[in-house]
Amino acid sequence: MLVLDANILIRAVLGSRVLGLLRQYAGPVEFLAPDVAFQEAREHLPGVLETRKIPVAPAMATLDLLIGLVQTVEAETYATFESVARERIDRRDKDDWPVLAAALALGCPIWTEDTDFFGCGVATWTTDRVELYLAKTAGREV
Repeated sequence: MLVLDANILIRAVLGSRVLGLLRQYAGPVEFLAPDVAFQEAREHLPGVLETRKIPVAPAMATLDLLIGLVQTVEAETYATFESVARERIDRRDKDDWPVLAAALALGCPIWTEDTDFFGCGVATWTTDRVELYLAKTAGREV
C-alpha cells in the first residue's frame, strides 16, 4: 500500500512516468489517496493546464481514469488520526494533514514531491526513488 499526495495525481495527468508506474504496479501494489487529494487535483489542474496550453477536457478525463488505479480513502477512515497528523505537519502545510492521516491510519508510506512530509514519522517516497519501493512490494527487481 502507498498513499499518494495530490501532486502525484497531477503528475500522473501531466506526464508519462507517474502514470506508467501506476499502471505497471497497480494490482501487486495498492495505491490510495485521501478523498481531498482528488479534490485538490481537480481544483489545481485547470490552471496548470492553461499555463502549459494543454487541453483541459482530455486531461481531466485522465484524472477520472486514475480512480481505476488509485483507491479513494474516505475521511471516516483517516479522521481519527487528524490531531496527530496536524501536530506533525501543521508547521509546514496544514492542508496536507489528510495525506499523513491516511498513511497513519493504513500503516503505509506516502508518495509525494512535497518536502513538507519529510520528518513527519512516516516513510516518504519521491518519484525518482519510488520504484525501489514498488518493485520490492510487488516482488520484482528494478
